[in-house]
Amino acid sequence: MTITSQATRLAIALLCAGLTGCANVAPIPYSEVASSAHLTPNTSDSSGRMPYHYATQVDWRAYNKVIIEPVVIYRGADHQFGDMPDEERASLARTMHARFAERLGSRFTVTSQRAPNTLRVRLTLTGAAITMPVIGTLSRFDIGGAVYNGVQAARDGEGSMTGSVSYAVEIFDATNARLLGAFVSKQYPAPYNIKATVGRLAAAEDGIDKGADALLAQLR
Repeated sequence: MTITSQATRLAIALLCAGLTGCANVAPIPYSEVASSAHLTPNTSDSSGRMPYHYATQVDWRAYNKVIIEPVVIYRGADHQFGDMPDEERASLARTMHARFAERLGSRFTVTSQRAPNTLRVRLTLTGAAITMPVIGTLSRFDIGGAVYNGVQAARDGEGSMTGSVSYAVEIFDATNARLLGAFVSKQYPAPYNIKATVGRLAAAEDGIDKGADALLAQLR
């Protein structure tokens, strides 16, 4: 093994070891999200993907149409974008609207008109992290990274140097604007989803897909 290779492996191992704190940055009840005051800790979620929520007794089967508002990019001081450029935030917002519309469209008729039996969904993109170029992929195969990612895979946790997306969802009855449910979530790919380690926004986009699937399952 060359000195360069040894140095690279050591750097990856050290980075992976330090990622336990970085990867565990959890979403919060963002202060400038309208439903923030209603959110409470979600004790039924052990994964940490939905740490705060607000729930009412709703028969989702009574609804067959949905209005999906344009995705809001959160500007509050407690956002979790770090130094992500505005154009990347905008790209993720566009992807989020398209993917959620696609998924929810398999269950509801997507509309722009308020009417009986219609939900209104507001999505707020509150944070995201990029995938570390090259090292994100290499850390899946390096011995140090493999150990870390193996543990994370077993606990449904985040992989090393992989991106994520955080967002808030608010669900209203479209006819009377009553808040039916709300939550904040953080989504990320499985640690050994190698495809999601290629590209700065690949992991965040994979997280958006997971989030859209999760919301669809909740509303069935």
